[in-house]
Amino acid sequence: MIRINQIKISLSKLYSIDKSLISDIGRITDTDILRDKISKLIRTANFRVERLVKASLDARDKENLCYILTVDIISSDEKFILSKNINNKNIMSTNDDKYQFPRYDLRDKKILRPIVIGSGPAGYFVGLYLARMGFKPVIYERGKCVEERVKDVEAFWNGGSINKESNVSFGEGGAGTFSDGKLGTNNKDKTGRIRAVIDDFISFGAPEDIGYLAKPHIGTNELRLVMHNMRDEIIRLGGEICFEERFTGYSYIDAKTLEVEITSNIDSSIKRVNTNSLILAIGHSARDTFKMLADTDIDMEQKAFAMGLRIEHKAELINKAQYGDSDIVKLLPAADYKMTYHSDNGRGVYSFCMCPGGFVVNASSDDGQSVVNGMSNHARDEENSNSAIVCTVTPEDFVNEGFGEYGVLAGCEFQRKYERLSYTEGKGKIPVQLLKDYRDNKPSDSLGSMKPNIKGGYTLGNLNNCLPQYVNNAIIEAIFNYDKKLKGFGSEDACLSGIESRTSSPIRILRNDELMSNMTGIFPCGEGAGYAGGITSAAVDGIKVAEAVAAYLVDKL
Repeated sequence: MIRINQIKISLSKLYSIDKSLISDIGRITDTDILRDKISKLIRTANFRVERLVKASLDARDKENLCYILTVDIISSDEKFILSKNINNKNIMSTNDDKYQFPRYDLRDKKILRPIVIGSGPAGYFVGLYLARMGFKPVIYERGKCVEERVKDVEAFWNGGSINKESNVSFGEGGAGTFSDGKLGTNNKDKTGRIRAVIDDFISFGAPEDIGYLAKPHIGTNELRLVMHNMRDEIIRLGGEICFEERFTGYSYIDAKTLEVEITSNIDSSIKRVNTNSLILAIGHSARDTFKMLADTDIDMEQKAFAMGLRIEHKAELINKAQYGDSDIVKLLPAADYKMTYHSDNGRGVYSFCMCPGGFVVNASSDDGQSVVNGMSNHARDEENSNSAIVCTVTPEDFVNEGFGEYGVLAGCEFQRKYERLSYTEGKGKIPVQLLKDYRDNKPSDSLGSMKPNIKGGYTLGNLNNCLPQYVNNAIIEAIFNYDKKLKGFGSEDACLSGIESRTSSPIRILRNDELMSNMTGIFPCGEGAGYAGGITSAAVDGIKVAEAVAAYLVDKL
């Protein structure tokens, strides 16, 4: 098979032939326009297009928008084609090697069922791959299944009380269930695990375009179905999933056997389950679990993270700034952006979890604290686009603000402080402010031309009161720098809301080369444990940990 990179297809050409291809580029594999391009490159028509590997939009020249494609082709003239293009780095031989997880003969093996804590992407991929190997894992999730969780979250957004165990952070699918569902990662895919994750998502009902788009996303509406289908498959393979059951402790029966304490959120009853392997896929907001673990001898450390605000603009403004204003633009998906900046006070500031055509959501998980996140459906067709603009904070900041006495949990207390200030500023709702007033450090008394698109109640206030001043200063400086790159970004009536404080875990549970902690049989995993930064990287870490657990159970018990 031959892979061809850097095939340029003009959007104006597509528009003149079949404008529907602009919004559905996956169909281009069956078109003459692609065949003609490939024929000219390889100087033969003897081939067939096997698959579209990647499609990215090149909008650097707004007068000539292009798709840049990578495709795999099959030809009986493969040797001839490769020999004629030996110096062309964009034409190469490739093998369609897919990730293969290890297989073990478990007959006569006396192995206790692995226990997985958490049903986010990390926990479910650990569970799925261990189930495929035949280990029949048991997954304990403190929150509810996704169907019930959605009801609880929507009731909260509509003015009800927060459910501390079933909210935007806790429940089946993890925090990613109420997000844009972005699947991008900066990691290389030398092992094929990333592609395995994408293929699994598609098999469980995700849109097929995540298989080839350069910036794939599922969307919260589609991700809920995917999580439900993953659950069904884990159970079909012999796994078990227990909702509303919280991990509250562990001890050792002997050198290789753990007793895990599980507490029911329904009736507070306690059960103790024995296992040889405990996987901690606990998510970045499980502060009570962090505290329980910190009171044991498990090795943990503080970790830097980022915090800041959400900024909303009209999607139309972002689209025009990124794509231009031709008729073609109306057929393109809502535009995204990625911004970075190094502020004068030495802080890194960057856009995070950008949600084209999406919502800002109240992502609080406890009483008296306000947190926001971003969320988009797959269509990304809401009127506003939003992104977090966040600034790095470090363990040194935690100590400087008086949280050193909390040790490894100092970052958690740092988060709590500012989430409480946000709650106070918004009087229990999400505080919102116009950019011009944030810059001038005065509360907004009215909105501008744009209405915030927020899930949950909001009120006007002063977000300067919700974050450290060095964070405010860095964010303001960054936003007006971004305006030089993306016209309109610094519009005075852009809406800010806060605070965004759960960008990543404030702790890391240390693990060795075998992905085990210093405590025998305990495997930290995913974003909450400090080893991932999004849905895909968490899922990939889940696969890696599943491999490590399997090897430990089979080879070392």
